[in-house]
Amino acid sequence: MSTPPLAGLKILEIGHYIAAPFCTRILADLGAEVVKLEPPGGDPFRGWGAEKDGNSVWFSIHGRNKLSIELDLKKDRATLLKLAARADVLVENLRAGQLERLNIGPEVLLAANPRLVIARISGYGQDGPYRDKPAFGAIGEAIGGLRYLTGHPGGTTELPPPRCGISISDDLAGLYAAIGLLAAVWQRDAMGTGRGRVVDVNLVDSVFSLMEGMLPEYALDGRVRQPAGAALPTASPTNTYPCADGRWLCIAGNSDLIFARLMAAIGRPELAADPAYETNGLRCDNRAALDAAIAAWTRTLPAREAEAILEAAEVPCSRLFDIADCAADPHFRARQAVQEIDDPLIGRTLHPGPAIRLDGERPEDVVRWTGPAVGAHTDFVLHTLLGLPRG
Repeated sequence: MSTPPLAGLKILEIGHYIAAPFCTRILADLGAEVVKLEPPGGDPFRGWGAEKDGNSVWFSIHGRNKLSIELDLKKDRATLLKLAARADVLVENLRAGQLERLNIGPEVLLAANPRLVIARISGYGQDGPYRDKPAFGAIGEAIGGLRYLTGHPGGTTELPPPRCGISISDDLAGLYAAIGLLAAVWQRDAMGTGRGRVVDVNLVDSVFSLMEGMLPEYALDGRVRQPAGAALPTASPTNTYPCADGRWLCIAGNSDLIFARLMAAIGRPELAADPAYETNGLRCDNRAALDAAIAAWTRTLPAREAEAILEAAEVPCSRLFDIADCAADPHFRARQAVQEIDDPLIGRTLHPGPAIRLDGERPEDVVRWTGPAVGAHTDFVLHTLLGLPRG
């Protein structure tokens, strides 16, 4: 491969669990040098999920392409400052104000390195009345407005709205942190300011930013978007339909041309000509009857067969994939979105490939090494990168 786009960018991670490590994993995949500071015993995330021979299989991905150094920030502030002085960027997701309590806040760090970009990820942000409240990803979903929308329509069930199945608040915050710190690096280097900045990202704002047009809609006339289950409130037919084999098929037939093809494919061409379904707005108004007609067809077929019929008619659709489907899928494999990797700690495993590609290059060399053992690179970082004497 050609030189990665972030080659030479030096990042120091003070991260645990998900948000900051997710941010730095993206940047490490793009070629940045990431030195991950782990407390004695390692990132608590190493204890999550499945394990093999005492090693977390999640961390194989979570820590890939990173240099791990074991360091107690409460006892070795001097080494941290030396690492910060060498770095371009520091990424942290400690609780808001924790750096200051450790006497390594932005003022201290920028005194050691005025060019340092500091990306701070927290639950609610570094200021505001909720600043000191604890938060995890689920809380970001709840207060950011997402969890309210993931339920079924009112009156259809007494079950609570489900989470989306992953730590999406943390992942979103990690993505925003990556964007923010790269913007600050561009301003520092390309625009020539020469100074570092503090990037403030939080879980709640990251989720809230995805609420589409809901805020101006509320300002307009007080309307509040309600849970719609698997449907899309602003487009129809777009929903997830039951199939004969117990699987589900997601169908998005909401443009006028696609709607006509969909109706022909399910043997109901008369519905495409019905004035009640002439426009997307009318189809939304008559969503229940339309969804019932589509579900009556999908219930007669296994999901794969229904999917094949609709794909032949050029109707956007897909079975709901579980991770086994993803791992075996020929498209995932052909694009190396699923890669077979040798991990020295857990053996042969599977990793997701990068979501970002440049110039059509194949991503087989992106995983330079898998998540290392705790402190595996402490000696290298301290004595080779920092040049500290041994003993």
